[in-house]
Amino acid sequence: MSTRSSENKIILIKRKTRLEELVVRYNTIQQAQFYIERLGADFSDYISEDFHYRKAVESAVMELSALGRVQLLERQHVPNFIFGDQDTVVVLGQDGLVANTLKYLHEQPLIGVNPDPQRWDGVLLPFTVKDLRHLVPEVFRGQRQVREVTLAKAQLNDGQSLYGVNDLFVGRKTHVSARYQVELNGVTEQQSSSGIIISTGMGSTGWLKSVLAGAMGIARSAAQLQMDGAAAGGARAAGVAEAAGIEQRLPWDHPNLYFTVREPFPSRTTSAGLVFGQISGRAPLKITSQMPEDGVIFSDGVESDFLEFNSGVEATITLGEKRGRLVV
Repeated sequence: MSTRSSENKIILIKRKTRLEELVVRYNTIQQAQFYIERLGADFSDYISEDFHYRKAVESAVMELSALGRVQLLERQHVPNFIFGDQDTVVVLGQDGLVANTLKYLHEQPLIGVNPDPQRWDGVLLPFTVKDLRHLVPEVFRGQRQVREVTLAKAQLNDGQSLYGVNDLFVGRKTHVSARYQVELNGVTEQQSSSGIIISTGMGSTGWLKSVLAGAMGIARSAAQLQMDGAAAGGARAAGVAEAAGIEQRLPWDHPNLYFTVREPFPSRTTSAGLVFGQISGRAPLKITSQMPEDGVIFSDGVESDFLEFNSGVEATITLGEKRGRLVV
């Protein structure tokens, strides 16, 4: 006879620890230890992390099994898993696992759990395993506050699509320059660059902030060296950042996306004018690939889960029609 308090379905998502990944690579713990210690690293830290994470998984399964029907799901199976409309999703973090799960959901509530608060900070991991026994029933009853998250979406002209919680990257697999045509608000430009980053409100403090900080730092330093036009360029860069509000943390449900072009290269056939801008529901960004091979679009730093983006393929970047829902 079942002792669980409901028949609600709970999907518990976990990841492999660093130790598990090493064992996959080197076959045994002993061989993994030899490799790590030969490099002068502390193998005991891998053991400790693995122990605490496994313990957190076991405790989470025990807590959740008393509340509903639990299915344990490995991270690598998330992209192909079919989530039910009434499922509740629990992610045993880090932050990256929360983001990488959220983009595959269809507005099911997601609970981010920190498996080891002494090790991980976790902006998206406000709860511990012990919180689940009280938290999950509140989520079942709809009594828990949920924060909505705006997603970015890349829609290809061949029917494929990909969502991003923090950001999308459009470029090449390698460090070779990406070639493409970009269009926004009726302005079209041929470009050669290290790729384009499209960021959401949630991603505004990550990759986007890093790129803008680097651009403004270079402009300021160049101005100090009295390079021709650098002072004006620095002022323009700072003005763009301030006008966009990027220097402050944007809300997770911010109604716009922002794109930045990395290292644009102006030449006889390419330009570097359309390198930063805002994407809204009425003003999508269109990118047409001119890369014969190795063109890709991936999201949230997961390079293994990508869309091929080679010559002739057109991507329309816009706001996702769905939103993520994080339990807070």
